[in-house]
Amino acid sequence: MRQFLALLLLCGSITQAQPPNLLIILADDCTYNDLPVYGGQNARTPNLDRLAADGLTFNKAYVTAAMCQPCRAELYTGQHPMRNGCAWNHSASRPGTLSLPQHLAPAGYRTGIAGKVHVLPAESYPFENVPGFDPNCVRSPTEAHDLAGVRDFITRDKKQPFCLVVALTEPHVPWVMGDASEYPPKKLKLPPNIADTPKTRQDFAAYLAEITYMDGQVGEILATLEQSGAAQDTLVLFSSEQGSQFPGNKWTCWDTGLHTALIARWPGKIAPGTRTDALVQYADVAPTLLDLAGLKTNHPFDGQSFAVVLRGEKNTHRDFAYGAHNNIPEGNAYPVRTVSDGEWRYIRNLAPDEIYIEKHLMGQLGGSAAHNAYWPTWMATAFDHPRTYQLVKRYLRRPAEELYHTASDPGEMKNLAGSAEHAAIQAKLSAELDRWLAEQGDPGLPQDTHESHQAAKRGEHRFFPKP
Repeated sequence: MRQFLALLLLCGSITQAQPPNLLIILADDCTYNDLPVYGGQNARTPNLDRLAADGLTFNKAYVTAAMCQPCRAELYTGQHPMRNGCAWNHSASRPGTLSLPQHLAPAGYRTGIAGKVHVLPAESYPFENVPGFDPNCVRSPTEAHDLAGVRDFITRDKKQPFCLVVALTEPHVPWVMGDASEYPPKKLKLPPNIADTPKTRQDFAAYLAEITYMDGQVGEILATLEQSGAAQDTLVLFSSEQGSQFPGNKWTCWDTGLHTALIARWPGKIAPGTRTDALVQYADVAPTLLDLAGLKTNHPFDGQSFAVVLRGEKNTHRDFAYGAHNNIPEGNAYPVRTVSDGEWRYIRNLAPDEIYIEKHLMGQLGGSAAHNAYWPTWMATAFDHPRTYQLVKRYLRRPAEELYHTASDPGEMKNLAGSAEHAAIQAKLSAELDRWLAEQGDPGLPQDTHESHQAAKRGEHRFFPKP
């Protein structure tokens, strides 16, 4: 009997399956609940709908910072912004930071990226460059994408597993891709945190057209994977990144900034057409991929593997998701910290006496005003439109503490902080936020945030000492 069991084990080791290929598709500045799979009432996304029908949709997935560079650094390193050092947009991670290419190499992976990279320093993110998609945030409608590079990367060596990130630039401003005529402005249903002005509706239609264009690219990428013959052995992850550039989404710690779409498909391993309430963050993705690759490591990740959630063995993961925003270099120093349990969100504004200013929105960067021309219409109409006035005030002036029952108020429009009825949950989340800040070595309010940002760009991280 022992010889028989030994033979079975030997055969198992010989026929052990190769680690899965990994395909990560990222949108850019796409508010999660503008997608139909998350209840969006406007955009048409047949390819994402089909991906969700074939896989698992995460109802509660989050980034730690609603800015492109910090959230991508988190995704690739498995570490929160304070730990990897990229706590500001257009800065850099600490020298010596490791990311997916180094982590997956021991399992034989070749790791590439097509499209927008937007992480530094280069030695910490040594992805192979895969051509064919625009590497910049700002795209011209005359620029076409090309699947040849993706096809070549996928099919180059079928004996070696691959990890490929395709980082799209849509629907990042300027909203110039797609056919906005498919979305008549007067017929749109605006989200509760968006003011209703004619210019806003026009721009929202252009944003929706970019979502549909992005969805078309997702369909082309998945078709390329299918044609390669590797789809059956590939875990596909789609994420919408942080929220859109409309006020109250990107560059904030509200749910529509930090909440991200996350859809996973893995034929034969992930049950199709399923959803999970498991709470996950971008920091959990890298440990999950290493787990699926069969790799063990003592690396100091902030996240943990949710492979058991992908396999349908559990419907829970972490207890809390965290968020941070410093507003440099996007505007004046305005540090915000938050924690959510997936139902409630607590926010702490560390400079509540200051006015929140986001320079792209205010048109302080050359040419950026054209991307946000709806904002002056909010200001101009606020005096005789009470709802618009409240939205402008909500954005520019923040109280020291905010508490929202996000489950019933997904736009987080009703601040419950200070309510005796909700004092217990506020105290619980506040204490958890304190614990996380201490764990991360987060100083909260640095004395010179502008210099902190410049130091980070030089790899001389000052106010976020390594925990």
